[in-house]
Amino acid sequence: MSDSFSRFEDELDGDTLHEECGVFGILGHPEAATLTALGLHALQHRGQEAAGIVSFDGKQFRAEKHMGLVGDHYTNPATLAKLPGEMAIGHTRYSTTGEVALRNVQPLFAELEVGGIAIAHNGNFTNGLTLRRQIISTGAICQSTSDTEVVLHLIARSRHFSTTDRFIDAIRQMEGGYSMVALTRTKLIAARDPIGIRPLVMGELDGKPIFCSETCALDIIGAKYVRDVENGEIVICEVQPDSSIAIDSRKPVRPEPERLCLFEYVYFARPDSIVGGRSVYVARKNMGINLAKEAPVEADVVVPVPDGGTPAALGYAQASGIPFEYGIIRNHYVGRTFIEPTQQIRAFGVKLKHSANRAMIAGKRVVLVDDSIVRGTTSVKIVQMIRDAGASEVHIRVASPMIFHPDFYGIDTPDADKLLANQCADVEAMADYIGCDSLAFLSIDGLYRAVGGEKRDPARPQFTDHYFTGEYPTRLLDRDGETVGNKLSVMVSHG
Repeated sequence: MSDSFSRFEDELDGDTLHEECGVFGILGHPEAATLTALGLHALQHRGQEAAGIVSFDGKQFRAEKHMGLVGDHYTNPATLAKLPGEMAIGHTRYSTTGEVALRNVQPLFAELEVGGIAIAHNGNFTNGLTLRRQIISTGAICQSTSDTEVVLHLIARSRHFSTTDRFIDAIRQMEGGYSMVALTRTKLIAARDPIGIRPLVMGELDGKPIFCSETCALDIIGAKYVRDVENGEIVICEVQPDSSIAIDSRKPVRPEPERLCLFEYVYFARPDSIVGGRSVYVARKNMGINLAKEAPVEADVVVPVPDGGTPAALGYAQASGIPFEYGIIRNHYVGRTFIEPTQQIRAFGVKLKHSANRAMIAGKRVVLVDDSIVRGTTSVKIVQMIRDAGASEVHIRVASPMIFHPDFYGIDTPDADKLLANQCADVEAMADYIGCDSLAFLSIDGLYRAVGGEKRDPARPQFTDHYFTGEYPTRLLDRDGETVGNKLSVMVSHG
């Protein structure tokens, strides 16, 4: 499985995990909307379903929201002209909660008694449904099915006077993994969950503050990285009467050790991003190096499953001494609207986006390196494609551990019983299903060492890793059933 597989292939296979979204915000810059659009373009990999931008021109909030890719809409000067002002926030969406509809496209906006506020959110509130039921029970009406709207209702219901205090009051009631940006008439506010599951960074351009999900969004506009927003931190940037910008930092909840989501390093983040002070590319290459040490195999060529498996495949080749080759060529120009996914088209499988490079494969023992395996259906098709190209042996090496458990912090995952690791008795059975000669996964300690340099501390894990281990870092209040030993007894899929 690769993070490069489009939503079109999801419709065919349902064999892809997706991050919910990316966020971007800037304050005090005359090209705020244009820079936000560029930032969202850099964050497109985090969500391809829809994109939205809200700006404020000193008098009125303006919004442009569209289904589809950033480049399909925000490269049009006429669209950006509808977003005047020196402050803006934006969002790219892949839904894990709420229906696929324009009303759920963020940023969400509300005009409150304390003034207008727009919010864009990456992640998932594990008590969002619980709070929504409480809000509806008071007679309030929800305009969307997005959990982000719950924050707006909590702000509206707060008895505090200022927007900032109301926002903090709302955040105190939320649980789960999130990074968030909010826009008021004078402020850009950024917030990150108490253990830092979802990433959020602070930058500056021409002295103006920026917040975004990854550093690659700073790079595209030539902005300078300042620091990561700390876990549990709320940063308030406010325009002053003299047009200067004051920056305040608050930590309204008890500090806890940071636990970044490991999947940011496995494949969510762009390879050129720095997440948690670590190069994503280096971490992925280290995964491949550790994988070669843990699961060696006699072979003639190492081939990545593009694009997610490429850095790990380079590391595997380097550590094993087996030559690296591009044995699979990706077609970058086939989107999910290319053709209707009829039964006949389904038979083409991954060939719509990937084809075997026969000259590098025929007659050779091939090591396929991928970033992860979810359902395994895509792996089956890729292995068959490599065999059809003449490979004498096909060995799969996966640069992450087996996925046993669903996620509830912003990753769209199948139910536990649909994960291949839970459908097979052991790795050998998984290999038989996929049709490869051998299959091996990186160990959890191997992944930890690749990212942080040390093996996992079972008493206090350094990262969020429940999809591998079953140890959820927060309460899951919206789930039906009880948690026993940090492991869910009943799993409920995202709405």
